[in-house]
Amino acid sequence: MRKLRTRKPKVKGKSKRFSTTKSSKKFFYIATSIPYTNAKPHIGHALEFTEGDVYARWNRLLGKKVFFLIGTDEHGLKNQQAAEKAGKPVEQFVDENVSKVALLAKELNLSNNDFIRTTDKERHYPTAQEIWKRLKKSKDLYKKKYSGLYCTGCESFKNLRDLVDGICPLHNKKPDEIEEENWFFFLSKYTGKIIRLIESGELEILPEGKKSEMLSFLKEGLEDVSFSRSTKTLTWGVPVPGDKGQVMYVWCDALTNYLSGIGFSSDKKLFAQCWPQDLQILGKDILRFHAILWEAMLLSAGLPTLKKILTHGFVTIEGQKMSKTIGNVIDPVDYIKEFGAEALRHYLLREIPSDEDGNFSRTIFIERYNKDLADNLGNLLNRSLTLAEKYFSGIPKAKSNEKIALIALETREKVEKNIENFKLHLALGEIFSFTSTLNNYINETEPWKVQDKNKLAEIIYTLLEGIRFSAALLSPFLPATAEKIYSQLGLLPEFNRKQIDKFGVLKAGKLGKKEILFKKYEPPAQQKTVETGIQASWSDFEKLEIVSAEILSAEKIEGADKLLKLTVNSGEKKTIVAGIAQSYSPEELIGKQVILLKNLAPREYKKFGLTSEAMLLAVGTNEGKLALVVPEKKVKPGERVG
Repeated sequence: MRKLRTRKPKVKGKSKRFSTTKSSKKFFYIATSIPYTNAKPHIGHALEFTEGDVYARWNRLLGKKVFFLIGTDEHGLKNQQAAEKAGKPVEQFVDENVSKVALLAKELNLSNNDFIRTTDKERHYPTAQEIWKRLKKSKDLYKKKYSGLYCTGCESFKNLRDLVDGICPLHNKKPDEIEEENWFFFLSKYTGKIIRLIESGELEILPEGKKSEMLSFLKEGLEDVSFSRSTKTLTWGVPVPGDKGQVMYVWCDALTNYLSGIGFSSDKKLFAQCWPQDLQILGKDILRFHAILWEAMLLSAGLPTLKKILTHGFVTIEGQKMSKTIGNVIDPVDYIKEFGAEALRHYLLREIPSDEDGNFSRTIFIERYNKDLADNLGNLLNRSLTLAEKYFSGIPKAKSNEKIALIALETREKVEKNIENFKLHLALGEIFSFTSTLNNYINETEPWKVQDKNKLAEIIYTLLEGIRFSAALLSPFLPATAEKIYSQLGLLPEFNRKQIDKFGVLKAGKLGKKEILFKKYEPPAQQKTVETGIQASWSDFEKLEIVSAEILSAEKIEGADKLLKLTVNSGEKKTIVAGIAQSYSPEELIGKQVILLKNLAPREYKKFGLTSEAMLLAVGTNEGKLALVVPEKKVKPGERVG
């Protein structure tokens, strides 16, 4: 793309078409980025949705009117190609994935005010087309023939500086060479203005490192960007006004969702109450589009720019990058069904650093669940309610312990500061640190030994008020849990600023019905029957001898399409019958290191006159094939691995 520097950037004033004065703006407007609908949502989408929900609920807790928007990005080449691959009409394909995003939002108990679809022809199309007309009126759109490199995964054209050895580093694919006549957006014109927005803090970007990254990129110089695609290449998009042969570039279309979702073309009163946007939450891979392209579009359209962008990192799975090829993409709904939405919200907000990449591990998930939710918070509530019922038949009339009250208020300040600095993991950690303090308070005071009735009342009251205070602070993070705690304390589940401004507001009275908040997770006593026909309990699995082995020979078994006969060295020679013939050829297996379950009972294959003396470890992929599990590094055959 050619660089255009012939004109100095011109700063346009705020639009007079919509009033956005302080007196007319009523809502604190928060939005997450909108998931692309080329596949069902994954754990990274759950993270971003949950972070957005925390900020929506937190600001409501502070007494602000909040408008929280989520939605789906449904146009573009990636969706069109994914639908073709699935053998479905693109509308049907997209609708199916949109329903999965909507289900995830519901299961996560999000408090969003609206859900905008970019295929909404009543609300979104008019907005996208009106913004296009404004850009054209500002003389920021021009048409020209172009050839360049296009990454379908990113839905963007790439410069050589964006690639690593000619490969897109995000999608590990070589971009396609595209040559066609498109509309271009005069992005380079706005370089200076966007730099000033960021440097002045008028547009705040967190974490700080991402701000520096954007400024560094901007100072290298922006290039104009292709803003449409020919209908010969792409039919699935918003039509360009006045040009039947073109549809809008997917990012030009998608970014305007933040306007259409608050009534830019359908509810001018709501739009005036919401815009400019107070907070945008998104992943680091799309920061440039929001911090640079979107800001330039808004400036060109005569609209105020964003105020704040919070950027989260990627979620790895057991230390590996999430990948359909590897088959490690996690469906968050599966975890919700098994552990509950609150447990998933807790892990994502507590274990994944808000401002960095984070790891999702089932082992750590269960540890967090048991340690924080069951043993810490759940046990605290159960112990305290039991003591209150036993000694006072409810909430006693008393004053709270001054030391605990001081710690509570200090916790509130730390939580608030961390939320403001986009460190939700630290904010949530402070709350659980305080509940640990309350558990220690029980152990230190030993209320069951206290003879002084007044002292005992102070201890019990302090515990119950501490739990109430913790629940109020927790309400943006774990809303259903906070409501259950309030209900068990005999309180209405309503949360506001007054409930975290003071410690000692709980009144004497009756308690609600007691119930276990989180049952401690124990591995199932009996696992399901696996394909081999072997049944095993958890303790049986612990007894398995898992060793490294080297494949010495491999051959097809006549009359068996899926089976191969293998001879392996696992410290001793063993014969294995493995169902991997459709995933591996015999030739590529010889000399390969694998992992065996060595001490299983032999399995006979009478039809072929064979006995399998061990079992290979393999995992299924999304493509329906098997991938052998191999040691991380070369080890001696027969050596135990874990």
